[in-house]
Amino acid sequence: MKSTRYLVAVPAALALALAGCGGSTGTSGSGSTASGSGASGAAGAPTDDSNCADAAVFCVGLVTDTGKVDDKSFNQSAHEGAMAAAKEEGGFYKYIETQDAKDYAANISQFTNKKYDVIVTVGFLMADATTQAAAENPDTKFIGVDQNYDASKVTAKNVTGLIFPEDQAGYGAGYLAGLMTKTNKLGQVLGLEIPPVQKYAKGFEAGAKAANPKVTVATVYHPAADNAFNDPVWGAGEAKKMLAQDADIIFGAGGNTGNGALQEIAKASGAGTDVFCIGVDTDQWDTVPAARPCLITSAEKLISQGVTDTVKTAKSGEFEGLQTLGQAGLAPYHDFESKIPADVKAKVADVVKQMEAGTLKTGVTL
Repeated sequence: MKSTRYLVAVPAALALALAGCGGSTGTSGSGSTASGSGASGAAGAPTDDSNCADAAVFCVGLVTDTGKVDDKSFNQSAHEGAMAAAKEEGGFYKYIETQDAKDYAANISQFTNKKYDVIVTVGFLMADATTQAAAENPDTKFIGVDQNYDASKVTAKNVTGLIFPEDQAGYGAGYLAGLMTKTNKLGQVLGLEIPPVQKYAKGFEAGAKAANPKVTVATVYHPAADNAFNDPVWGAGEAKKMLAQDADIIFGAGGNTGNGALQEIAKASGAGTDVFCIGVDTDQWDTVPAARPCLITSAEKLISQGVTDTVKTAKSGEFEGLQTLGQAGLAPYHDFESKIPADVKAKVADVVKQMEAGTLKTGVTL
């Protein structure tokens, strides 16, 4: 589903087009439901993975990075996309939640041993395990979400990295924050310092300063640890520190870590009038309702649709390339639609159009 479109404005708001060893598992097939998903397979779909080696049976597996499929953010979006693809294609779907990074290869092998057709691995840190498995299993298609492969090192044709222009989504969110801030102090509470998160962060700061050269942006990444994207207590604590230093808009980008920041801001005095927050990866108005008092938008990666489309591409034929470009953007303003000044919305929309046309670059490099 290679896309060259990054950002598209739509009416009523901005929606920019842009387990075995070390894991726990869940399944989705006819008559069964993936843990926490509520979705079921199509009628007549296989109910287990005992026949994945059969050419007539389509099996899709997903391995998370260290985190849960119900994280209300990154993993959940990929999980929902893979499950939707399996359902649309009348296939079987199963996921494994990685508990420890050392188990990446072992978790992937649970699917390759059963001859799954497509395996989705979620997260930048799984790139090496994914490309190694692809080289060892040429008859299986691999999709690495947020994995940017080096073409000089990865030559397998059965793998593609699904990547997103996070810097553009971050830029749009930052531009909005730069126009909305009253204190000229913004903050970012982030997960692990890896390229996709850095692109969000650098894009946010660039957009904020383009909109308002007076702003300062306090940025903090979670220390390296297996729970870098699953530490809401740390995220809440960092957000509280930034609020105490007069930051009035804070970007939370880091799975459950970022969610902790959002929910802390939502409880703060002045939330929704003087203090705001911005979510990440998915429209967190829907996934983190506790953040709604402060949530003016979310910097989205359209992960679910990207995974669904790429899984279907894998079933129908060959990947278009070593990298598949997905879409990213801003979620709608929801209840803040009437509260954000019209001139602010117009300026953000103009920036969106410029990025869509390719006339505005974020300037983000890593």
